[in-house]
Amino acid sequence: MNSKNHSIRSRAMLALGVASALIGGGSAAAVGTTPAGAQTPGPIKSGAGPGWPATLSPSDFVRRVDNPWFTLKPGSKYRYKGAKGHTKMIDVMKVTHRTKRILGVKATVVHDVVRVHGRREEVTNDFYAQDRHRNVWYFGEATKELDRHGNTISTEGSFKAGVHGARAGVLISGHPKVGQVARQEFLKGQAEDHFKVLDLNARVSVPFVSPHHALRTKEWTPLEPGVIDNKYYVRGIGTVREITVKGPLERLRLVSFHKG
Repeated sequence: MNSKNHSIRSRAMLALGVASALIGGGSAAAVGTTPAGAQTPGPIKSGAGPGWPATLSPSDFVRRVDNPWFTLKPGSKYRYKGAKGHTKMIDVMKVTHRTKRILGVKATVVHDVVRVHGRREEVTNDFYAQDRHRNVWYFGEATKELDRHGNTISTEGSFKAGVHGARAGVLISGHPKVGQVARQEFLKGQAEDHFKVLDLNARVSVPFVSPHHALRTKEWTPLEPGVIDNKYYVRGIGTVREITVKGPLERLRLVSFHKG
């Protein structure tokens, strides 16, 4: 997602986990290559990296995403305000009632629209699924960058697990611990975001919530070695703040939240 341009969320999406909280490693068999991007359910190669299972099965996943740090209840709506440098932006994320089957797993579809100067700049559908240990996996995204007339000028950053070598990564763990590290996505040279858990008792303040026990992560990608972001999660809500701590300044904060 580092290649997306719409927000910090694009460079470093949502995070966490380790072996004691994980499902056991499965077969080392790879997903079969099929023509024209077709997919056959079977062992799912993980892109999460060391400490995570090498493969998963569709049966390892559940229908809902109810991780307390990243609950995706259909009908929920998040509105963020922020800026890329001096350019203000608004990011609206909606949890849809739709699912998308990827490698035999029904992933929840989250619709995200970024507006700059009142017009849509980027429109994205993100695909998430949760395993039996409440670890949330990121199965891909379909993203479009738009011109001022609403025409698609780029789909760079789009990927789907199982297609052209892309693999699902861990977005956020069911059992976060300080020091946990994982890759959130993997498509060589295009999607290589990582996270590390820094704090389980961070302070954060946004317009309607100011907890002292937020989850804070460091997020980065080797594709942009000069950029590091921090992200804050609040239980029962999700991501509430994102800010660049190294590199060109970008920031977002949650200004309204409607639970579905």
